[in-house]
Amino acid sequence: MSKKKVTFADIAEYTGFSKTTISRYFNNPDSLTLENQEKIAEALKALDYHENKLAKVLANGKTEIVGVIIPNLYMHYYSEMLNQIISTYEKSGYKFIVFAGNDHKETERKYIRELISYNIEGLIILSHTISSEELASYNIPIVAVEREDKYICSVNTDNYMGAVQATSLLVKSGCDIVIHVNSPVSPDVPSYGRICGFTDFCTSHDIKHRLILTEFGSNFDENYTGINKLFKELEEMYPDKKLGIFMPNDTHANILLNIIFKKYGCLPERYKIVGFDNSPISREAIIPISTVGQQIETIANEAMDLLVRQMDERKKRRPTPLKKPIHKVVTPILIRRDTSI
Repeated sequence: MSKKKVTFADIAEYTGFSKTTISRYFNNPDSLTLENQEKIAEALKALDYHENKLAKVLANGKTEIVGVIIPNLYMHYYSEMLNQIISTYEKSGYKFIVFAGNDHKETERKYIRELISYNIEGLIILSHTISSEELASYNIPIVAVEREDKYICSVNTDNYMGAVQATSLLVKSGCDIVIHVNSPVSPDVPSYGRICGFTDFCTSHDIKHRLILTEFGSNFDENYTGINKLFKELEEMYPDKKLGIFMPNDTHANILLNIIFKKYGCLPERYKIVGFDNSPISREAIIPISTVGQQIETIANEAMDLLVRQMDERKKRRPTPLKKPIHKVVTPILIRRDTSI
């Protein structure tokens, strides 16, 4: 026999409160005293009450769903960031609908419209294709992570400091020349700070350096082809030099490491490699890779906290919109491993 569902009327009868008070407990608990909240919470346990989520959504329009748009799941940084964002469910109670945009602007616009049709309460976005000005026009709580963020709230790594940490490590490893490889990003993208940090450190300390800005593509085959070509060029140009190579992320650093290992059967002393992210691939590589840790778990939690703050404000009878976007910066942590010893 099916178990009888506990209704608001049952809870009201058990506690002596009105059904209106019980409804307020679920939809606006702050309107009740802590003592009354505790009495109702104890009653729910005693009655073995299981909340009807669909009924709650229909009643108050709040879905407790957050949308997430990431560029792709191929880069280890994005997959780990997604993992950490989803893990915030235990703390926040929000569920997630996730889309991978794959750098297609119109596709991402379609995804956002789809998410809005599901009445999402907020959006976390890591992709770069749609401007923050356009995103702000959707008039929903949004937090960006590591992307252009002029018109929306964001959580980013201190990329400049991370680049200084990585470059300094390579210099201390006794490299004849340090090389930073990155994509030609716009100055309004947070990762541009890595380019600035690298060049500023090298210039101010009179260190021989080279900046290589190039696109490696968006999948493994394209990445491997581009990085293999880069490796061959470095081999020809600096045959007798000790090279310190600061790669833009751990995925690319791992591909470079594998290419070198495939040729030499080891990582020769004249090659030192540092990645960026501290995604799982950096420690699981054939040789653990030195990297700049972006504190991905911290960023995910900060992003969700900032989004919840905006979503909670919207639930108030008289919400107060933010006067300007909030931008949080997380300090990176340099992690020394075998590729820079």
